[in-house]
Amino acid sequence: MFKSLDQRPKRHALMRLTACLTAPLKAPLNACFTASLLLCASASWAQASPSQLYPHVGRAATPSEVAAWDIDVRPDFKGLPPGSGSVAKGQDVWEAKCASCHGVFGESNEVFSPLVGGTSAKDIKPGRVARLTDPTFPGRTTLMKVATVSTLWDYINRAMPWNQPKSLTPDEVYAVTAFLLNLGEVVPDDFVLSDKTMAQAQSRLPNRNGMTTRHALWPGAEFKGSTKPDVQGSSCMSNCAVEAQVASFLPDFARNAHGNLALQNRYVGQQLGVDTSRPETSPRSSRELMASAPAKSVVAPAAAASGAVALAPGAGVEPLLQKNNCLACHAAERKLVGPSWKDIAQKHAGKGDYLTGKIRNGGSGVWGAIPMPAQNLSEADAKQIAAWLAAGAAK
Repeated sequence: MFKSLDQRPKRHALMRLTACLTAPLKAPLNACFTASLLLCASASWAQASPSQLYPHVGRAATPSEVAAWDIDVRPDFKGLPPGSGSVAKGQDVWEAKCASCHGVFGESNEVFSPLVGGTSAKDIKPGRVARLTDPTFPGRTTLMKVATVSTLWDYINRAMPWNQPKSLTPDEVYAVTAFLLNLGEVVPDDFVLSDKTMAQAQSRLPNRNGMTTRHALWPGAEFKGSTKPDVQGSSCMSNCAVEAQVASFLPDFARNAHGNLALQNRYVGQQLGVDTSRPETSPRSSRELMASAPAKSVVAPAAAASGAVALAPGAGVEPLLQKNNCLACHAAERKLVGPSWKDIAQKHAGKGDYLTGKIRNGGSGVWGAIPMPAQNLSEADAKQIAAWLAAGAAK
């Protein structure tokens, strides 16, 4: 019917080609021919543009769309937008949008880690924070660890405030960064941070020399250092520290004061919480707890002896509170970031439907300046938690 293969319908030609490629090879010539066809097909596929491979799917991003995402700031300050902000202006922005979570002086609260502290004027000259190597110092603040001012600026610009990321103007980001540096006594009270003065602030950062590129894990000629990545772990193979001696324990009655820490941490990585529903002698990791039912909260003996009502979550509700990270902002009888279960239960007794809506949609202004974002949980979970609160938040 057809005089040549080219005259056949395309689908017939493809079937014929497929049969040739999958048929048993009877001679070396067939093998060479097949290999040639595969190489040609691979080359054609590699040279094809996305629009050719996936026609009518998507489009090329416009320059303005690329610019909206291209907001990163490098340690050499490339990417900084023009702008400026004073320490005084930064204090106004800080108190309005930052202090509720990070404290008026950067000391933070019971949920967020401190941003300021642990540095001194003596650290500025060497550019290395002395307390980072002091095993007796209790914690590590942001200003103790950060090595580049651009890191502070970039993170604040893209992620803060946590409930409205990317809502700050460049001038506000400059101002807040200046105020944060002023809290750490890095810059004076009259300092104005800008894209022109960023290098001046960088030269006074307490831990600016605390970051090394000698690991050779970063590509690029601008990152000078060893030509061989340090993957030998030599620093851990000699003069290893002896087993640590524990000087004190948290009392058993206080271990579970903030809910079970093991169920408030993510289940992957190294940051795993200890099981605070058990004594120190028999802790379980969060991975172990995933395979078992969550334990009931421990009531402090002191509270029980005084006759105080400890409104710990009931056995049926506690897993929901833990699963949805409610315990990160709420406690039984006292305010953390948000109001206590007791206060919510007293204020909205019998208002199950109202509480369901508040849990799922969030809100602000009812309990102070800190807003509650909308929560990503199922309607069934929200209704069960709301019903428990509306009924008094009993054990």
